[in-house]
Amino acid sequence: MNRLSTEKRAKVIGALVEGNSIRATVRMTGVAKNTVTKLLLDLGEACSVYMNENLVNLTCRRIECDEIWSFVYAKAKNVPPGMENEAGDAWTWVALDSDSKLVVSYLVGNRGAAEAHALMTDVAGRLTDRVQLTTDGNRMYVTAIERAFGSEIDYAMLVKLYGHGPEQDSHITRYSPAECTGTQRVVLMGDPDDDLISTSYVERQNLTMRMGMRRMTRLTNAFSKKVENLAAAVSLHFMHYNFARAHKTLSNPYPTSPAMAAGVSDHVWTLEEIARLLD
Repeated sequence: MNRLSTEKRAKVIGALVEGNSIRATVRMTGVAKNTVTKLLLDLGEACSVYMNENLVNLTCRRIECDEIWSFVYAKAKNVPPGMENEAGDAWTWVALDSDSKLVVSYLVGNRGAAEAHALMTDVAGRLTDRVQLTTDGNRMYVTAIERAFGSEIDYAMLVKLYGHGPEQDSHITRYSPAECTGTQRVVLMGDPDDDLISTSYVERQNLTMRMGMRRMTRLTNAFSKKVENLAAAVSLHFMHYNFARAHKTLSNPYPTSPAMAAGVSDHVWTLEEIARLLD
């Protein structure tokens, strides 16, 4: 059986993490479509295992959490009968360190209490110190955070308030979000610093996901056809984001990745290093 070289794997990875679709990657690299898909699935699992084992004992001080929507096979209203468990809306839950920009934990699933509990339990197990945590207004977080952290957390919600003018019903604004007219800070646990109650960084990371993962682009036919493919793509994205992508907002005189800023890595990874995770 032919096996891709590390250099060829790196070219495929580079195309995928820069927002190209599977078919575009095939055209750019000359690698067969099934080979690209298999590489994505295998590497996604390897990236997930590596981050699970190495993103531990983190000394984060502030964590922001949010969820980003996508869908698998079809949107919820168009899911064929009998496919309810493998198609429809899919949410990627993200917990991000505000200072290092490291994605501490993530999860692909529904937008329910079970996912909130799993994410918060995982986050709590990776931290060494008490943190200030901010989420959006999703009430699923409240019980999940209380169970995962107990009283050892400073937790607040940042609830966005949206206006609904008559222009919102017009066809011109059909694909535009409602206008945010303000925010409300709600302290739920501990004593969080009011000036640091924010979800701006994790929301900016959501934009990075939409720009860096073709299957997350809105209003296209590049959506995931299987949930396994989406989960693998998310794992590869966060591996690249955490370890191989220098973050310009990190104030160091040399290129610094979120993993470096968090003390998890001592250099910016290359695509070849990510490819070698398969070995």
